[in-house]
Amino acid sequence: MSTNSDVIIIGAGVSGLSAAIELAQAGLSVAILEARNRIGGRIFTEYDSVKTPVELGAEFVHGLPPEIWMPLQDNNLDVTEVDGDNWCFRDGKLSTCDFFGDVDKILGKMTENARDRSFLSFLEQQFSNPKHDPKLTETKAWARSYVTGFNAADPSEVSVNWLTEEMEAEELVDGERAFRINNGYESLVEIFVRQLHDLNVPIHLNRIAESIRWSRGNVEIKGQTRRNQFRYTAPRVLITVPLGVLLARPRERGALRFSPQLPTSKQKALSKIAMGHVLRITLQFKERFWEKVHPHGSKNSSVPSEKTLSDMSFLFSDEEWFPTWWTRMPARSPIITGWAPFKCADKLSGQNAKFVTDKALTTLSRIMSLPKKDLAVLLEKAHLHDWQSDPFSRGAYSYVKVGGKNAPEILGKPIEKTLFFAGEATDTTGHAGTVHGAIASGKRAAQEIISSRRALAGSAGADPARAAKHNR
Repeated sequence: MSTNSDVIIIGAGVSGLSAAIELAQAGLSVAILEARNRIGGRIFTEYDSVKTPVELGAEFVHGLPPEIWMPLQDNNLDVTEVDGDNWCFRDGKLSTCDFFGDVDKILGKMTENARDRSFLSFLEQQFSNPKHDPKLTETKAWARSYVTGFNAADPSEVSVNWLTEEMEAEELVDGERAFRINNGYESLVEIFVRQLHDLNVPIHLNRIAESIRWSRGNVEIKGQTRRNQFRYTAPRVLITVPLGVLLARPRERGALRFSPQLPTSKQKALSKIAMGHVLRITLQFKERFWEKVHPHGSKNSSVPSEKTLSDMSFLFSDEEWFPTWWTRMPARSPIITGWAPFKCADKLSGQNAKFVTDKALTTLSRIMSLPKKDLAVLLEKAHLHDWQSDPFSRGAYSYVKVGGKNAPEILGKPIEKTLFFAGEATDTTGHAGTVHGAIASGKRAAQEIISSRRALAGSAGADPARAAKHNR
């Protein structure tokens, strides 16, 4: 079937939604195809029994990016800044965290070297530690944990130059601050959906695109719904699927087949960007049991004996299953989230919910020095989504490998003014892996489409026959 659309967008995540708004406002007709039965992509909000939002995907607003804050403020949505105490669990003891300053010094050294290399190589070469200073050994371990935890990246392949650009970009938007949307990230998606409804842009769910046959100015998309096959045609297509989908092998569920194949430059760019792995679990308890946990058993003289974890925001450790945890502070809800990046995620991915929940409770039991059976009794529900096993995501978010400085830009470049690309993996501003980076990429791609259409209309206008063809 023909959609009679100027543009077909594949993917109803925030990059696709934001692009559709820009295109429709510019007067182009747009249709969105989404493989899932929901809108939002890697934004996925559930609600607990008292309507507290539980994020299965993106949770934090990192800093003050206008791509997120402008629609939130225009729609009077409440936002709360993350606050509370940070705790560490090391050597079997809970203590206040004192490693942030030392880790910042290590990360700051990355800017002093123009030669690209992996973070692990940088760490071993710049901080070789021949005298085996235990303090430096510990700081290096925390630095590795930060890179794997925050970026979901393999430290042996992630680019130091890319990490540096990311840090510099964060500073520009006060990225060290973190916020939550009080009603959940789904509220942002709903803003976009309302705008698209007003602009008469259709979003077709359960449309799994499988093949894209294209020539200059003509695209044919084939795929399937739950019951039938479909075929759409349009002059141009915007592809906003996650990097993991673009990297999927042919014939795998969710994979896209291009005919003709993507140019060699595009394929090389894909080989220089990786999809990070993360598995997170949010545990909903009957009470905030950590309020009664006293860390003074750590023999840390700086922690008063009456101090508890009542104000805990983040908890860092080197545990093998879920090394990082956070609460919803300053909100005092009985919810705590476990974060398993990189190799931790690989061990958990593909396992059933019971297995993952058991490992989460095992970790909490050890960190809090509480019987696991007591935690199990208090547990009301475990919320999780395996993004690695999700065929329409195949990972959490992207990072750039060594030597891949220009890969996101190349990945995002249009082909023959016909195939266009967006998504957080195409971000070139240092905000890959973020919601605002995804939104910005959608807006960028939309402007590329608008500009190319104007150029095409201008060239066609010089020839009445061509003008008639392009205006049919």
